[in-house]
Amino acid sequence: MKIKSDWKKIMSYKWLYAMLIPGVVYYALFKFGPMFGLIAAFKNYQPFLGFFDSEWVGLKYFIRFFMDKSFMKLLGNTLTLSLLNLAFFFPMPILVALLLNEVKCGWFKRTVQSVVYLPHFLSWVVIVGISYTLFTSDGGIITEGLKQLGFGQMNFLTSPRWLKPMVVIQNIWKETGWGTIIFLAALAGVNMEMYEAAKLDGASRLQQAWYITLPAIKTTIITMLILRLGHVMESGFDQLYNMQNAMNRDVADVFDTYVYRMGLVNGQLSYSTAVGLFKSLVGLVLVLTADKISKKVGEEGIL
Repeated sequence: MKIKSDWKKIMSYKWLYAMLIPGVVYYALFKFGPMFGLIAAFKNYQPFLGFFDSEWVGLKYFIRFFMDKSFMKLLGNTLTLSLLNLAFFFPMPILVALLLNEVKCGWFKRTVQSVVYLPHFLSWVVIVGISYTLFTSDGGIITEGLKQLGFGQMNFLTSPRWLKPMVVIQNIWKETGWGTIIFLAALAGVNMEMYEAAKLDGASRLQQAWYITLPAIKTTIITMLILRLGHVMESGFDQLYNMQNAMNRDVADVFDTYVYRMGLVNGQLSYSTAVGLFKSLVGLVLVLTADKISKKVGEEGIL
């Protein structure tokens, strides 16, 4: 009887459920389906033998990776870039959303939103190309300008110490506008009567933002932070692959570029799969841990 009742409810919303089909098919084909290939991390995978007939080697490739002298370098580079992005990039969409929320002129607000969204739609090849145009030591606009101001020759693109700041700045410029969408949507749900009451009590604009706006979007901020922690082991392959050169590779080589180099360039498919699986497991553990901590302190998690 209960099955018939549930089926009747489903049929009453059949068109809404039908709209889920493309998303379900996408995740089944491109997210869950490829997970079967993770078995290659535990085998000496040979394409001509297939997954089932390739030799089982257990944790051989994981042990090899952990014992490799490049492991600590890759871990350090990946974590450093991720933590820098977390510290400097993550707060920027929140700040821009708060600033846009204070703009009362409708057309100006929409114009600014459109302008800051645009870089998101540019590929990393274009972004890095723009960076080369601005910062190349051979006629770059910014480097030439700094030289004229007496700063001397600045090798932004080849100096290891400049790579990390440039990567963070590129991320901020490209993705800050797009990241504001979620926070602006959360701000749209704030009760305007609370602002009116605060004005009557003599609260300044800054006090309103601190005591009303930020608490109202706190749950959204925590949720986005938890999801962001799941990508701590991912530093952005497209960006770093295009930014790498012989002079800065020691600080630009991360897990993503290492997996590409070992798997597709050197043909070590099982080894690169093991590295990728390790990276994903660390991200999963961080997400689950952060979710549990947020619930312990009384906040909403994501699970």
